[in-house]
Amino acid sequence: MKSIKTWRLLKRNSFSDGVKFGVKMKQLQFMAIMCTVMLFVVYRTTYYQYKQTEMEAKFSPFDISKESRFSSGRLKSLPRGIVQARSDLELRPLWSTSSSRKKFGVYSNRNLLAIPAGIKQKDNVDAIVRKFLPENFTVILFHYDGDVNAWRGLDWSNKAIHIAAQNQTKWWFAKRFLHPDVVSNYDYIFLWDEDLGVENFDPRRYLEIVKSEGFEISQPALDPNSTEIHHKFTIRARTKKFHRRVYDLRGSVKCTNISEGPPCTGFVEGMAPVFSRSAWYCAWHLIQNDLVHGWGMDMKLGYCAQGDRTKNVGIIDSEYVVHQGIQTLGGQPPTRKSTKREELAKRHGPAPVDLRAEIRRQSTMELQIFKKRWNEAIEQDKSWVDPFPRKQRRKKERRQDH
Repeated sequence: MKSIKTWRLLKRNSFSDGVKFGVKMKQLQFMAIMCTVMLFVVYRTTYYQYKQTEMEAKFSPFDISKESRFSSGRLKSLPRGIVQARSDLELRPLWSTSSSRKKFGVYSNRNLLAIPAGIKQKDNVDAIVRKFLPENFTVILFHYDGDVNAWRGLDWSNKAIHIAAQNQTKWWFAKRFLHPDVVSNYDYIFLWDEDLGVENFDPRRYLEIVKSEGFEISQPALDPNSTEIHHKFTIRARTKKFHRRVYDLRGSVKCTNISEGPPCTGFVEGMAPVFSRSAWYCAWHLIQNDLVHGWGMDMKLGYCAQGDRTKNVGIIDSEYVVHQGIQTLGGQPPTRKSTKREELAKRHGPAPVDLRAEIRRQSTMELQIFKKRWNEAIEQDKSWVDPFPRKQRRKKERRQDH
């Protein structure tokens, strides 16, 4: 009897252990499933955050600086919600009204026109500004001759921002006063010269074409009768609304349907470039702080086209300008009448300096420095991959010509 009881007890214990083992197995399976689900959720969340950050970086590249400033520790003493990493160039009233609060509450389709302006070109600049102001543009004038008061008589003068610095270039001003964080509220930045005739130009129609074609960098075509034209690519094609490339078999650089870069395609000149917000973020960083004339930059602006420069860079033919080619930078500031002693010193002093010749000499020197820096940067940045590598087509083309 005792052996029977022992056997029954063992059987009962074995059954109990089996039940416990089965429960534990089910619990392990359940935990494994839950871990898998949690890992999947974490993965999807991380992936979503990564994609969201990627999209934000693409469409709002200026916001990245805010995070980097926080991570660097320089802003840790401030609560994040109080930090504003961006600004704008909008004039603010000393006291607000309901209409002004509504005006500054929303930024939509706002654009920026920035022009280096000398008083000798007052009439021409006036004509340009009057074209842009009605189309929701903010206007900033860079007074390179230091003369601001002479512009006060224009009815729009108080609506514009005036910055004066003696004998400084457009690129000098742009590097210092058009930082991406400051102009990030503007959809497009027009960085124009002062000697452009705009009789046949309409900013609204221009931007309609730019947006519909997805141009990140563009410029209005130049009237063939312009005084100064450097490249055939920018000349107006009378039968087109816009063009992305030019065909020209003359000269040292032959432009064909297989040409891949400047000056045949993916190129604008420095007198009237127009940048999207994202393109300007890149172009501002391309501007060299000490190379104020900007020579050589036009050939590299295609790298800021946010993709394929043969598609995202274009010339708008239906809205064109006349480049008058007036050289005014480097002129002397307005001065008082010279005294007799000063006149005598001039007569017996050294010969006057040819300012334009000196400026051209400096520009040429800066071009060589810029090219050298570009090549050195490529050599030093081993991780950089040229998005527009030269292919063998040009060599094949030359062989065919021979």
